[in-house]
Amino acid sequence: AAVAVPLRGEIIEQVLVKVNGDILTKTELEQRQIAALRQRMNQDVDPAAFKNDEQLKKMLAEVTPRLLVEAVDEMLLMQLGKERGYRLSDQQFKEWLSALRKEQNLEDDQKFAAALKQEGMSIDELRKNVERQMLIQRVQQDEVGSKLSITEEEARQYYLTHQQEFSEPASVTLREILIEVPTTTEKGQTGVNVAKDDEAARQAAAVRARVTAGEDFAKLAGEVSAAPSKANGGLIGPIAVSEISESLQKLLQTMKPGDVTQPIRSARGYQILKLETLKPASVQAFDSVRDLVAERVHTDRQRQEIRRFLTRLRSQAIIEWKNAELQKAYEQQVAQALPTAG
Repeated sequence: AAVAVPLRGEIIEQVLVKVNGDILTKTELEQRQIAALRQRMNQDVDPAAFKNDEQLKKMLAEVTPRLLVEAVDEMLLMQLGKERGYRLSDQQFKEWLSALRKEQNLEDDQKFAAALKQEGMSIDELRKNVERQMLIQRVQQDEVGSKLSITEEEARQYYLTHQQEFSEPASVTLREILIEVPTTTEKGQTGVNVAKDDEAARQAAAVRARVTAGEDFAKLAGEVSAAPSKANGGLIGPIAVSEISESLQKLLQTMKPGDVTQPIRSARGYQILKLETLKPASVQAFDSVRDLVAERVHTDRQRQEIRRFLTRLRSQAIIEWKNAELQKAYEQQVAQALPTAG
């Protein structure tokens, strides 16, 4: 979308809102809207929706309230950061830019200039964006991140109420031997010769007989298997049980470690499988995921505390709306995102 579609078709004024004297303009909102739509295009939204005016208006109406809240919150955080004297120095930006160009393979000046042009951004605008993010992160760290501490009891309570997040799915480890059935091509059609199929079936049965007679499965796989896994003694896995076919899942339920299947006809030929291990689904012990639990608790707490901090900043700010419809959308979005008590 090249232009923003105002909520309910109203004309958006040039200055949309003043926040402690700083302003959000129509152009700035449009830039945010376009960026949000581009992000949706990279997700699972049908590209045809962007060619339909009604669909486009609907998507913009959905994203705009959130964008308004983000814009106001960013202005408040930026103002606080500037009050504290935070700034992005020339050297910091130079180092950041050098790292970015190296990471994105944009060390060539022409490539870098082309990338900026594609994003519709000048180097000054890029620096402004970087400084905005730096100030916002610095203020959030000062006000929230540096003050958070997670107790052992908090971590254990989170673990007990979110055990599904720390579970390991059922998994299986197998070994395979594949006796391949050659294909033939006649008159442009690819097929299987019945005689060759029968011969492969006999070979597979003979190989299985050698296994049941006591020969080492892994050694046999290295000798006769046509599968890539032959290089590793036919080893497959461990893989999640949910990733294998239902028919094989049912077959494995009848087996115990060490059991060997009858030859199974697959797309490439006849497959013989040996069950090495079948590990049931389990919840990881708290001690083994202690750091991960603490990280999850910290992230959740930080998100809640930042919401509380922003609520406090908004209550202390002078916010002057120039468009009643946008003000309503903003206030409804803020109300939905109010932090819970506790």
